[in-house]
Amino acid sequence: MNGASSLALILALAAAPGRAALNPEEQNTIAVFKAAAPSVVFVTNIAVRTDGFYMDDFAVPQGSGSGFIWDREGHIVTNYHVVAGGDAFLVTLRDHTELQAALVGAEPRKDIAVLRVKAASDKLKPVEPGDSARLQVGQKTLAIGNPFGLDNTLTTGIVSALGRQVLSVGRVTIRDMIQTDAAINPGNSGGPLLDSDGRLIGMNMMIYSPSGASAGIGFAVPVDTIKRIVPQLIKYGRSVPAGIGVSVLRDEQKLRLLGDIPGVVVREVEPGLPAARAGVSGIRFSRGRLSLGDVIVGVDGQPIKDYDDLYNALDRRQVGDVVEFLFLRDGKRRKARIELVNVF
Repeated sequence: MNGASSLALILALAAAPGRAALNPEEQNTIAVFKAAAPSVVFVTNIAVRTDGFYMDDFAVPQGSGSGFIWDREGHIVTNYHVVAGGDAFLVTLRDHTELQAALVGAEPRKDIAVLRVKAASDKLKPVEPGDSARLQVGQKTLAIGNPFGLDNTLTTGIVSALGRQVLSVGRVTIRDMIQTDAAINPGNSGGPLLDSDGRLIGMNMMIYSPSGASAGIGFAVPVDTIKRIVPQLIKYGRSVPAGIGVSVLRDEQKLRLLGDIPGVVVREVEPGLPAARAGVSGIRFSRGRLSLGDVIVGVDGQPIKDYDDLYNALDRRQVGDVVEFLFLRDGKRRKARIELVNVF
């Protein structure tokens, strides 16, 4: 039975004679929760410490959050910040089964991580992915998670805004976040944000709140980003961006070496890849002196001021796309159309 048919069955049961009268909105909320709750898990991040006197190792829980079942192979999706710094992980299913989990891969720049547990496939109910590209402000949202360690908590709201910008733990701006007023509190991180059909539209990531508690402004990583990144993490253990075959200076390196100049400084060019064939030049050292090569200042007409701009300019592009780069070298500007390749 697929997600849509199971949701319809639950709706029919909720409206059955003899039950308390429920309005259609309540029926929908109840049905979505019953259908999706088995897909939501509780994630515990554990640090292993050594007793200096007895020289024994012992486990210390150092944080927790939520997650959701991605497939019947045991992959669990959660936020990177939920598992960051952990030495071991526990995943607790809806029926309170505790399973040890291994970290498969992570992408801090999108705050996404994938764990894997070993369990019978009939104990694993994957969430049904939806489509975040077609979301509209005002649509109903439902968040399920484990705020403050209270498992299987449901909150509801609407899509408050789209395309919000949030700085990730990877120090790169995520520019396509979903804003919702469904209450999200500590412990909700990594849990699913659902639409009224029970489909995944995002992963709850953080709140904006002066007090630290929910203030009605929560943010979720859109499902279209999750659908793109998670298969890469499962296959490679990391995301696989499309690029041209260069390494660049991070902003703090650029500031320390060159001052606050605009653009992204090409550090090295890998031989045989498109950037090298296009004549792109990196930093050179001659007699102890640093000589700049190319500085990327534009991508397809979009100004590039720093690494954040460059990352987001290339983030949605794919291998095979041809992109027009604007370079600055020795005060002169030069354009080059370069094909993107897999730079894993």
